This record gives sequence, structure tokens and C-alpha cells, in this order.
Amino acid sequence: MTSFAPAISRSREILAEKSSQVALKLVPDISAGKQADRKFFALIVSAIGIVGLLSLLVINTMLAQDAFKLSHLKYEVKTLSDQREAIARQIDKQSSPEALAKAAIALGMKPSDAPTFLNLNSPINPQESKSNG
Repeated sequence: MTSFAPAISRSREILAEKSSQVALKLVPDISAGKQADRKFFALIVSAIGIVGLLSLLVINTMLAQDAFKLSHLKYEVKTLSDQREAIARQIDKQSSPEALAKAAIALGMKPSDAPTFLNLNSPINPQESKSNG
């Protein structure tokens, strides 16, 4: 057994050396290629974040423009409504009985002294219409 002792100790050293190499191979070696992959991933994530923020900025700007357009249209509606009310007041003023009487006098018409009322329920006889006309 003593003659095999140096061989056994030498095989134990070789086994220990091989097992340490295997243990080191289980842990991944961080090389320049792995760091490049991490930088690439960081760039991709940053680019996606920047594109997302820019799209939010564009959407917010479009909504702000629509809000300005809406307020302008509301102002136009209010202005047109005021103009419509002014025209309606002017029409009411011109179609009042006093204004119509003044316009009739200006055209040379005279007010009737004895107004005649028509009865639309009774038929008109041709002889009565000749005597009135």
C-alpha cells in the first residue's frame, strides 16, 4: 500500500484540480460580449422609454390644440347667438303694430274710419258683395 501512496495522492491532486475547474465553469465568465449585450439592452429600454414619453407629449399637445379650438368655437357660438337675438328683436320691433302703422302712412295709406269685419262662417252672396264694392 505504501507503494501506491504517491499515486493515490497524485490522483487526489488531479481530481481536486479538475473539480475546481468544473466548479469555476459553472459560474459564467463575464466577458466583453456579455457587457455589450447589457449595454444593448439598456439602449433598447431607454429608446422605448423615450419614444413613449415623446408620444405622450404629442398626444398632450394635440389635446391642448383641441381645447383651444373648442373654446374658439364656443366663442363663435355665443357671438352668433347674440346676433340672432339682435335680429329677432329688430324683427319684433319692425313688426309691431305701431311700426306697421307708421310704414303704412309713409306709403300713403289711410287708417279706416269704419272697419269691416268678415264672417268666415257664413257664405257670401254675390249681390251683397256688389253693393259693398
